Amino acid sequence: MDLRETVLVALRSLRGNRLRSLLTALGIIIGVAAVIILVALGSGVQAGFDAQFSRLANQITISKATGAVPGGGTARDLTDQDVAALGNKTQTPDIDSVTPSTTGSAVLVAGQAQERASLIGTTHDYLQVSNRTIQAGEWLTPDQARGNAKVAVLGQEAVRLLWGHAANLPEVIGKEIRIGHATFRVAGVLSPDKQDDNVAIVPMGAARAYLIGTANAVNQIIIKATSAATLPAATEQLTNILDRQHHIHTANNRDFKVKAYQNLIDQRSQLITFLTLFTAAVAAISLIVGGIGVANIMLVAVTERTREIGIRKAIGAPRRAILTQFLIEAIILTGLGGLIGVLVGVGASTAGRMVLPRFVSAFPPPILTPSPIVIAFGVSLLIGIVAGVYPANRAARLRPIEALRFE
Repeated sequence: MDLRETVLVALRSLRGNRLRSLLTALGIIIGVAAVIILVALGSGVQAGFDAQFSRLANQITISKATGAVPGGGTARDLTDQDVAALGNKTQTPDIDSVTPSTTGSAVLVAGQAQERASLIGTTHDYLQVSNRTIQAGEWLTPDQARGNAKVAVLGQEAVRLLWGHAANLPEVIGKEIRIGHATFRVAGVLSPDKQDDNVAIVPMGAARAYLIGTANAVNQIIIKATSAATLPAATEQLTNILDRQHHIHTANNRDFKVKAYQNLIDQRSQLITFLTLFTAAVAAISLIVGGIGVANIMLVAVTERTREIGIRKAIGAPRRAILTQFLIEAIILTGLGGLIGVLVGVGASTAGRMVLPRFVSAFPPPILTPSPIVIAFGVSLLIGIVAGVYPANRAARLRPIEALRFE
């Protein structure tokens, strides 16, 4: 019997037990589809994470150390002199921008509404380096940010608390609110970021003159390196300058903290990759379970067709022909299951890419890549070979006389 006839016999055998074949292949279908869908979801999350945080890849934040400084004493404040030194391009060629800010909290009053919110006093380029955008109105102009202008940009949570959830954002622009004991005009409203939306941002000079009262100190300095590649060099330059500014001779005695977002981004990216691989491995367990089901059904098929095997051997069928027939049946069964699983996985991922953004805007759409499709389908074929070898070998080893006597 040639290969073509062997395949036709295998197909007839599977067609004769349609329901059993379908139920057996179901484990393979679910496993292949689950691997493709979960890897696509993981790739989407990874791409969404990269897109969201890529602009922070060259960002560094400097803040005052908390508690006692190693070696004794208390931490010195970060000052305007530190900001000026860090902005000296001759000493910091790999630093693109330096943005100071002073923070605190204040009571916001609008009409009869009164709420406490975070307060940030900063400069004109804070919006860009903090990765925030304006949804209504406008950001602080350079002149306002350099002076003591009584203008404020509010987070959306602060707007909702003061004017209610039904507040029309454009109508809020230009209204006056009291922050502390001073009256400010609302210049803009920030787009939400789900983390720091109950906030009021004012010019640094206004914050110092009317609200916080820190004449020279800053709470945080945000540094932008010229690129992600120059981040290590920029970090070294700023630490050397602050060491000189604060008269620090050893790294252990530093009274400031330097945090590079790239390190956090790399760690989160590795975690997402690990979780994607882990969930795909969990989904692949169903492929193993499906393979066990295929092996079980093939053993049943060998038992049911023992007399058929005996007749074929009695009329001269070689052992290799019997082995090939049952092995091909197992491969066809898992191959068809794998192909259907690929169609289901690709279809579900494509549908999710179109549907998810409409109903769950915060969840990134899945991204299909060829590698999980090829690997999942290849594994389904491999399972067919592994699951079919023992039953096929058992069928091939049957002695004709014993097979013909089998009841």
